[in-house]
Amino acid sequence: MPFRHPDRSQGLATRIELEVRERVEEAVDYVCLEALVRARRARGLPPPAADDRADRRAYGANVLAFLQLLRQEIPTGLSPEERRKVASAAAAPTDDEARLVALQVALARLLPDYWQRFEAISARYLAGPDAPSRGEGSGLLARLFGRR
Repeated sequence: MPFRHPDRSQGLATRIELEVRERVEEAVDYVCLEALVRARRARGLPPPAADDRADRRAYGANVLAFLQLLRQEIPTGLSPEERRKVASAAAAPTDDEARLVALQVALARLLPDYWQRFEAISARYLAGPDAPSRGEGSGLLARLFGRR
């Protein structure tokens, strides 16, 4: 996959950092939006609207909750040196969400099984109390292949 960022003057490490950040942000966005849609569907409500303030607040709350869950569960088993690397990467941003994303980017670059851990936590998060039952499941692949 070619790097999507056109500025080739940046070093390889910076370009990799940007790609990993973009991938983490997209994955978190997908999980949190899916959780919001499922919760609304389970309550018989219409899908969220981007221009609705309450929906945007609910989405933002999902993002913070999910990032905090990732922060608690993904770093298990890190050595003290790995913990220092991750902590220093997440120390720069001043905003909570940016700090939590920076932490995930550092973990994604450090852990060879990061995405397996992410997927397992995502599945548990989406199967939370507001998730539809198995009989109602309509994940992305099920919707694409018409299996509702």
